[in-house]
Amino acid sequence: MIDASDREALWLTLQLAAVSTGVLLLLCTPLAWWLSRRGGRLRALVEALVALPLVLPPTVIGFYLLIALAPASPLGQAAEALGLGPLVFSFGGLVIGSVIYSLPFVVQPLRDAFAGLDRGLLESAAALGAGPWQRFARVALPVAAPGYLTAAVLAFAHTLGEFGVVLMIGGNLPGETRVLSIAVYDRVESLDYAAAHALSATVLVLSFALLLLVYGLGRGPRLVSR
Repeated sequence: MIDASDREALWLTLQLAAVSTGVLLLLCTPLAWWLSRRGGRLRALVEALVALPLVLPPTVIGFYLLIALAPASPLGQAAEALGLGPLVFSFGGLVIGSVIYSLPFVVQPLRDAFAGLDRGLLESAAALGAGPWQRFARVALPVAAPGYLTAAVLAFAHTLGEFGVVLMIGGNLPGETRVLSIAVYDRVESLDYAAAHALSATVLVLSFALLLLVYGLGRGPRLVSR
């Protein structure tokens, strides 16, 4: 029921989820740390921007990304100048879209993990001569490890089910941008329900297993998604 093109879509989806999760953890760590330590209007503004993907339709996000990353745009021209090639209808464009779409699913668990950190631990480390980076790397990160697990699982699982964003910015190019959600849509359009069932069941089982891991460890997400 599942042919070589579907297996290719599955493999591409897993690669996209893995790369996007890694990029998100790197980018969101300093942002989540800053949000956990700051207050005021600027923090409220940043948190609202981070949470936008939770309420915006994926096609809206994909549309604006398509404009922002088009070859004639400043970002598109910069990518061309750096030899990165076009960002739209490419794996790189899918990564950018996935990172933006899954941003709140990583920032919020990390922010909560850092916010729950006992500041007395950081003060004790400082009293022992540890610098800011040492306090962060040796105290904050180990304590926040469960939050990182939650963030990683949510980001990976959320990327598996993306459709609107990846379709808008990546299209449906076999072997390049045709991910699993698009493959399911293709199968339904062609009335091949057996293959659609098989692909959908793959996503369902994998997503459930990932969420079961998070909830089994008592680290269920506090997010409300559409």
